[in-house]
Amino acid sequence: MAKCTVHPERDTSYQCHKHKVWLCRKCLACRDPHIYCRYRSSCIIWFATKRDKENSLS
Repeated sequence: MAKCTVHPERDTSYQCHKHKVWLCRKCLACRDPHIYCRYRSSCIIWFATKRDKENSLS
């Protein structure tokens, strides 16, 4: 566990490997959704952002 970069009072397990930041569930969003990221295939943040976007379109 680590602390969210934006909300240091919150614990989180979501890390953006590209930007080396930790994000809580409230902050969970890909920072570069349209730019290639070599970590994307294993990035929980990218998949969660994509899922949330698809759910909002439904």
